[in-house]
Amino acid sequence: MVQNQVPLLRKPQFGLLLATVAAASMWCYAGFILIPHQRSEAARNGTPRGNLSDLYPRWLGTRELLLHGRDPYSHEITREIQAGYYGRLLDPNRASDPKDQQGFAYPVYVVFVLAPSIRLPFSVVQSAFRLLLVLLTIASVYLWLQALGWQLSVPWKLTLIILALGSFPALQGIKLQQLTLLVCGLLAGCAAAIASGHLVIAGFLLGVATIKPQLAAIFAGWLMLWTFGSWRKRQSLLWSFAATMVILVLGGEALLPGWIGRFRNAANAYWQYTGGGKSVLDLVLGPLAGKIVAGILVLVLAGYCWRARSASAESVEFRWTLALVCAVTLVVIPTYAPYNQLLLLLPLMAVAESAPFIAAKGTAARLLLMLAALSVLWPWLAALALCAVLPLLGSETVQHAWAVPLYTSLYIPLTVLGATWIGAAAARPRTRHAG
Repeated sequence: MVQNQVPLLRKPQFGLLLATVAAASMWCYAGFILIPHQRSEAARNGTPRGNLSDLYPRWLGTRELLLHGRDPYSHEITREIQAGYYGRLLDPNRASDPKDQQGFAYPVYVVFVLAPSIRLPFSVVQSAFRLLLVLLTIASVYLWLQALGWQLSVPWKLTLIILALGSFPALQGIKLQQLTLLVCGLLAGCAAAIASGHLVIAGFLLGVATIKPQLAAIFAGWLMLWTFGSWRKRQSLLWSFAATMVILVLGGEALLPGWIGRFRNAANAYWQYTGGGKSVLDLVLGPLAGKIVAGILVLVLAGYCWRARSASAESVEFRWTLALVCAVTLVVIPTYAPYNQLLLLLPLMAVAESAPFIAAKGTAARLLLMLAALSVLWPWLAALALCAVLPLLGSETVQHAWAVPLYTSLYIPLTVLGATWIGAAAARPRTRHAG
């Protein structure tokens, strides 16, 4: 990776100040504009609001399975989840009620992750999990930096941490207690373990990360292919991953025989009552074009991964491939929730580190960098502007502009992918024989 930095950012104190202002603006926007707007809309439309914790359905399903032997995928458990998540059961005859039934749509082995919490009150679990997600997000910055091999001073590391915690994806994930942030931390740990040569640990972390299969699938596919690129040196990664998956899958079968079929049915039901799984590409290009482009992207990525399979973990080619895998995952998976964008930390770091080198590749590369920078910076700039006028215009008026910071949300994964692909393509000639 290129180690040069743009001149403005050579002063870490300046970067730290900007990051702090940006993060404070985003949390101010959420606390005084976005959440009050959501509450007022819910009150006006009669939309139910309970604990609204994405952890709750998984926690309740885990508790009922382990303590009482009940099927977490059952209709009865789903109704009990609704009563806590929304504060009451959903009424299909009320147009204002959410369509998301909040079923237990996870692999059953997620219960092994949540098992230590089942005898605690959910309010305690909720608070502890929020803190855990904050710590995991902080750790993820360090772990991705280690995987990238990017050496930064302490002030710059603090700057990245503040930006990560002050981003809308992290804010949303922490507020909702989303397991995505846990999975992103596990994948970052897996990448850092590979960079450090601890392949057994990496395989274990990768296996646990499959509690969110859609986030871990392409990541796992690339690393398994990479293992075969130098089988004698890397096979422990595959064996560790395989052993972890066998333990998780068979352990889940022992707890709930036939769980795979139940999980498949629950996942299908989830896509149906949420209107079908839509990717970022589906929303931007339309369902047909989105799926065609997604298929092409996956095929092109597979070709890139095949050529990089022999690269060493310390090589630039391997690191750019990891970044591409993360970026492609975000645009092809059948979900577009902003909290998933925490997986873009690695691509963003790779692009930021190599920005001068990428910009030197021509006008198109510079344009992609500018678009990526604008889409990523826009939420902070808009949040700062809204918070600045809040004391002057009042909360009720400013709430009408609640969506402005989210205008670029769909385009962040696309522009970051474009910049990442340019960076990876530019780096390839220098690293063709790496590893």
